[in-house]
Order: sequence, then C-alpha cells, then structure tokens
Amino acid sequence: MKKVTACLLTAVMVFSMLAGCGGRESSTGASAPAGETASAGEGGAAGGEGSASAQDALAELPENWLDGDVKAAPEMYPNVDMSEPYTVYLYQVGDTPQDWDKVESAINEYLTPFNTSIETVFISWADVASMYSLVLAGGEQIDAIFTAPWEYMYTEAAKGSFYTFDREWVTQNMPLTDRYQVERSFGQTMVNGQMVAMPSNREAAQNKIVAIRQDLADKYGIEKLENWDDYMNFCLTIAGKETPESGILAMAASGNNAELWDIYRQQYDTFQLYNDNNMMYLYSYDGEAPAAEDIQLAWNTDYFLEFAKDMKTLADAGAWSRGALSNTTSDDDAFGALQGASVAWNGSVFTYMKMAEESEGVVCAAYDLTKDNLVACEECNNGDIAIAAASRDPLRTAMVIDILKMDTYANRLVNMGIEGEHYTLGEKTEKGWLYTKTENSANYPPDGCSLSWGVRNGAYEEDGAIPREKEMTDSWEPRLVSCPTVTFVFNDEAVADYAAACKTVLGDYVPSLQLGLVEDVEASLAEMNEKLEAAGIKQVEEEMMRQYSEWLAAQ
Repeated sequence: MKKVTACLLTAVMVFSMLAGCGGRESSTGASAPAGETASAGEGGAAGGEGSASAQDALAELPENWLDGDVKAAPEMYPNVDMSEPYTVYLYQVGDTPQDWDKVESAINEYLTPFNTSIETVFISWADVASMYSLVLAGGEQIDAIFTAPWEYMYTEAAKGSFYTFDREWVTQNMPLTDRYQVERSFGQTMVNGQMVAMPSNREAAQNKIVAIRQDLADKYGIEKLENWDDYMNFCLTIAGKETPESGILAMAASGNNAELWDIYRQQYDTFQLYNDNNMMYLYSYDGEAPAAEDIQLAWNTDYFLEFAKDMKTLADAGAWSRGALSNTTSDDDAFGALQGASVAWNGSVFTYMKMAEESEGVVCAAYDLTKDNLVACEECNNGDIAIAAASRDPLRTAMVIDILKMDTYANRLVNMGIEGEHYTLGEKTEKGWLYTKTENSANYPPDGCSLSWGVRNGAYEEDGAIPREKEMTDSWEPRLVSCPTVTFVFNDEAVADYAAACKTVLGDYVPSLQLGLVEDVEASLAEMNEKLEAAGIKQVEEEMMRQYSEWLAAQ
C-alpha cells in the first residue's frame, strides 16, 4: 500500500490489538514471558546498574531535539546486556534503495560501541500481501518490522505477533524517545493500555492530489484541473483520443483505486474511524468526534456509490486496463515510465513527475481537486516500528530503534543517506535543517524507505524545492485538521471470526468496485452486503460501536 482541531505541528515537525504476546524469553532475559506484557523494570542482566551514569549522559543532551546534536551512548541503556554481540533483524516493506548496503554498513559502524549490528530484509511491495504475516509467524529470525494502520498493524497485533509494552517501559528502556517523542503520539499505537508499536515523531499534511501529463492535457485543450469533474473529463479525453493513438492509459491503475477514492472522499471532509483490510468506517467531520450513529461503512455511503459509478464510466471507456486488478506494476512507476497519463497520491507524486519529465517534451502538473476542503493531518502512527514477539532480545531491539529515531547522526543516515554522497546539509531553520540533493541522491532518496517512515522526526526540508511543489504543500497548512478519533482503536477480539469473514468478503468486492470492473455497481454492492450480513457484519458493528461509545464517553 502506498498512503478536527488544529494539527499539532511542533518545532521538530516539518510538512513533509490488542495486548498480545510479550515475546518468548530471550537469551538476556529481556522479554516478558509469553502471554504477558512488558512493564518498567523488566530488563537484561545489567538490571538497573549504571543508572547514575545513564542520568549523567542524558543530562548533557539538548533540551529540545533541534537544539543541538543528540548522541546516544551505551551507558544510557543500563537494562541492556551488551556483553555479547547481537544482530537485530529489521524487516522493511517496499523497494530496496540502491545504496542501502552502504547506509546499513555506516549504521553498523556507528553501533559498534553498543556491540550491536542490524541486518535488514526488504519485503517488496509485490510480496507484502503474501509474505508479511508469514515472516512474523514462520520462524524467521526477526526482531522488528515496519508497520502502520494501513500495513497490518492491528491485524498482526491481534494475532500476538508484536511485543507489547507500556509508556513507563519506554521511559526505562528508550531514554531518547522518552525525552523527545511528542507525548500525544504514544496513545496512537496503544490498545488496552499497551503499545503495539513505536510511532514516528512527525505529524504532517496528508492531502491526496493528482499529477497529470500536462503536455497531453495541452494537446487536447485542457488548460488545468480545478475539481473532480475536470479530472473525469481529462481521463475520458485521454482514453478516447490519446490511448488509441499512443497506448498511454489515462491511469495505469494497479490492484485497486484506493488513492483516487481518498481524493474523491476529501470532497466530503471525511475521517476514518477504523480501516483494516478494506473494513473502512468513515464519518464527516463537523468540528468534533462524531456520534456513533454518524459513522458508516465506507462502501455503503452515498458518495462511494457515486464514486463507483464514475469508476465504471472510466473503466468502460478504457481509462485503465481490464487487467488492473492483477497488475503488479504500481500506478506511480507506470506514470514515471510514461505508461499512464495521471496518478493519484500525496506529495510523493512530485517524485514521479520528475521521473516522467526526464523524457524530452514531457511536462507534468499536480492539482489539488479539493482546494476548499480540510486537509487531514497525517498522525505519527502513520509509520511505526514494531518489535516482533519472536525477538530474542526486545530490549536490544528497543535500543536500536531508540538510536535510529533520536540519535542525530543515525537518524540522518536512515532518512537522508550518507552526508556528502547522497545529500549536503544546509543551514538550520526554526523547523529543522535544509538539505540539497547530490547527483547520487537517486541511489538513496531522502525519506525513501519504510524504516525512514518509522523513525521520522520531520526535521529535513529540501533547499530550493521546486516552486510548484512548495506552493502546493504550503497551501495545505492553513487547512490542516487532526482526526478527533485518532486514539480510538477497535479491539475485535470478541468478534474476530466474524471480522475475518467480513474482511474476506470486502476483499472480494471493494477493489473491483474501486476500479469499476463490475457489470452493475448497485447490484454488486447489494450482493456484497448480502454476503457481509451472512458473514456477521452486524455483530462486528455492534461491538465496534459499543467500544466507540465507551471511548467517546471517556473523552
């Protein structure tokens, strides 16, 4: 997968379920026994020794993360037994940056004083759906993995795949995170008082936009796009006039049209209450958390019905391939390779626009089709690092995550690559540091891997960013709104079998509806709902709304 009151953007931020197993006992004694949750004070052979030196080392650090270089030291981690070398196995999702091995080598050199190293395994986007759960359950050596609400976080937490811990445990074992992490973020990965993953440290605008081949739009007299209807016209024009001539699709859709659906629903100022494996519940925001009766299954809203009909119109016109459901080339890559004339995503579309424009004569443009609507705040939990329940040393793993998140040098390595080779650091601003890409930056793009998403501090901004990109992102800030229900997490343990059956049904119908690859939209929705009813959707929704009502009353 690709990606309220005013949004809390602190100085370090720039634009840019369950209580499960605590993990099996490790060689250091660091883990809670299976079935239990780690709490403060549980630690390795080192116990609490060295706490005075730990406090001395921490006392020398800057008060705020941006005030100076933050440097980790072994004495900051008195609960970690570093007497023996240990390799932390980190799993990432997505494509492997070309120079990842260089960056990993630099990280390992930096971790030498901690007698620790990392080894990283990437699960490609094409394999994530089939491999993510298998990696966690299949006996592979694994200590940590990237996760997110959109990347199996709650599904795997419900299985007990993640080591769980509490806020005090962070204080005891992740001192830099304890000191510099935005406090409200801790609740964003918490279920029943226990955290299932460590969130990133950045909130940012998460608006979905479209990028198009403006040279093709100009060819057919389309000057610019202002709204959804303009985009529909562009796609129909390309499908009717350009595709027969050049073979370029209006959009080279792949697997679903989730990003385009997000753009469409932005017209209705919606937030998600819950979203897991197509089980998406939405509400329209009116300034506060909604009443339970105002929350709907996304696919039964009137606006999804209209969206699905528009998608069928585009599919029937040939806007994308009839084989889009099984297409393994992402729509982003296809746009960059000039196979598609448009793409929908967040600010990442500018990267693919630049790729496309490397070809002579190609000109791209990005458009916000919902300029009069709120811009959702991407919360810290949109990118997380989970400690695996199977980790043989959760405390050593937590130490590595702490260092990668908050040690200035280590964090720059993950987020930016090697200074002087992949980027050059510029002046410091009140929001962070400016940087300039080098000719080798394509080998390790800034914020270009999932580990970087999980350890973001939002402190780096490209110097001299292309004006069209900066203008777009700057326009979002006045409209930023954070989700009022971000700390609500649905615990489906009591209805797990029903929920699993419903997700299977939704997986069979939603992607096809999003791509318009159905004979009749209303008939397909009716058939889906009939199967959902048989699968137990009523029981799932009753339990969800019961929990939500309790959560709302406690706010």
